[in-house]
Amino acid sequence: MRKLVYTFGVSLDGYINDRDGSIDWTTPDDELHQFHNDRFRELEISLHGRRLYELMAEYWPHVSEDAPPVERDFAKLWTTKPKVVFSRTLTEVHWNSTLVSDNAVEEVRALKAGGDGVMEVGGATLAADLLPHGLIDEYHVFVSPILLGGGTPMFPPLDKHIPLRLAETRQFSTAVLLRYIAD
Repeated sequence: MRKLVYTFGVSLDGYINDRDGSIDWTTPDDELHQFHNDRFRELEISLHGRRLYELMAEYWPHVSEDAPPVERDFAKLWTTKPKVVFSRTLTEVHWNSTLVSDNAVEEVRALKAGGDGVMEVGGATLAADLLPHGLIDEYHVFVSPILLGGGTPMFPPLDKHIPLRLAETRQFSTAVLLRYIAD
């Protein structure tokens, strides 16, 4: 069975974007960017919610040739990596992406059962749909040293506790990785 990892950058006060929807405060240094590239390279499939897909599609397919090598590398990775985009409003997706319009929970269950590699989920709304069903196996939280005071919370209100076990911490100059495994 595939492992599903929820990966996202978050402010110290728990927001994935600010009140305007911006993530410009999450700019990684080269070491962290390379870490993300290496991590992304190992994924079989990347699951995106609509907003994350639109954000990524707006930037990564259009990275210029004079961009830093680490950015050009991620642009190539992102455009070629198989992606499943969950959206009820999009009518088409590109860059090696498949669109799923309904029943994200059942689709993710089928994807998990369809292999033995690693998938990641990006997008707080999509992850919130999967959380109550126990579909997320690991949480990779990259905490940035900033307080936003509002925005989209990384986690939704929950009906019950989800016990986690801390498996790793790693410090970068622009964020701290906290890796948790679901018990």
